[in-house]
Amino acid sequence: MYDAIVVGARCAGSTTAMLLARAGHRVLLLDRATFPSDTMSTHYVHQPTIARLARWGLLDDLRQTNCPPLEVARWTLSGVSVTGCAPPIDGIRAAYGPRRYVLDTMLVRAAGAAGAEVREGVNVNGLLWEDGRVVGVTGNSDRGTPFTERARVVIGADGIDSAVARSVEAPMYEEVPTLCCLYYTYWSGVPADYEVYVNQRRAVGVVPTNDGQVMVGIQWPREEFEDVRKDVEGNYWKALEVAAPALAERLRDGRREERFVGTGRLPNFFRQATGPGWALVGDAGFHKDPVGAFGISDAVRHADLLAEHLIPALSGDGPLDAALSQYGARRDEDAMPEYYFNLQAARLEPMPELLDVLRVIEGDQEQVDRFFGLIAGMYTWQDFFTDDLIARTEAARARTGSDQPA
Repeated sequence: MYDAIVVGARCAGSTTAMLLARAGHRVLLLDRATFPSDTMSTHYVHQPTIARLARWGLLDDLRQTNCPPLEVARWTLSGVSVTGCAPPIDGIRAAYGPRRYVLDTMLVRAAGAAGAEVREGVNVNGLLWEDGRVVGVTGNSDRGTPFTERARVVIGADGIDSAVARSVEAPMYEEVPTLCCLYYTYWSGVPADYEVYVNQRRAVGVVPTNDGQVMVGIQWPREEFEDVRKDVEGNYWKALEVAAPALAERLRDGRREERFVGTGRLPNFFRQATGPGWALVGDAGFHKDPVGAFGISDAVRHADLLAEHLIPALSGDGPLDAALSQYGARRDEDAMPEYYFNLQAARLEPMPELLDVLRVIEGDQEQVDRFFGLIAGMYTWQDFFTDDLIARTEAARARTGSDQPA
């Protein structure tokens, strides 16, 4: 019998399995994919997550994949531009934007090296129940052979369409329908930093990634999806001209390396995180629009949080279900403020109040860097919006005749 079975071996699942296995627990990690394996992603990994990888001894592995460090962020929102970088955390200042077949494979291998049993190419088709609690899984191996495995806890890290969540009928809440659609591709021969442009309800994200390539993704309002998909390339270039004409010139001097990848399905929701014998982590339990590039960082951070609660409980230090419940409460407390900020950003119309703040700090590099630290999750909104910054913004509003409160 395993201590934990983790269904889904990408960022959230492999991280959870690795941390539990490093603590000495017997872990089974399952995924229907075989690695290396790609998946849709915005790629960007914020600095606090990179600092976690460093603490876990994995940052050197990431650096060796020919993925460049990203120490400059350039944002232009409705004509207001700021350039900087989040302050260092644990000595780490660079973010990274790895391809998912690189990052996920690295984490799967780390889980295996920690002692987790990894099975790739398997399908989980059901959960085992006893007396109202989950006690294991059923499935088929990569050769089609049925299997049954038991565990003290089953963790669903199997994405937005989580089979674990469906089986336990995890309730959804704070639901908001899809606000955006997205298409992206990869370019070579294009000099770039981490860049974001938003103008006229078009959002462009630029992330340098492995092997000298650059991911450039564009988001439109969801109601335009059917028109966009009829001519993705044409609409891609039109959006670039509207939101980032200088970037469009750079791309014309480069070379597109892959097909366009996209979707019109980007729902926003929370799912109940835990129940008797089960937990959800990553997109299985909390999904939002990719406009803020928070997905990878949230998955790794919440996997760390889940392991923090599970490790002592699996070692006999307190009731398991109580530990699961505590994880769920802390996940929501951690994620909710970011979730609502991200929802606002996904409307592709920067808030006037935010633009006013950015205008005030444009020439103040320390405050600009703190803004990027806020976006990276290093500060809370209360930490960032100091009394001094609020006073400076209100004074600027008074000079321009604005009657909107800061």
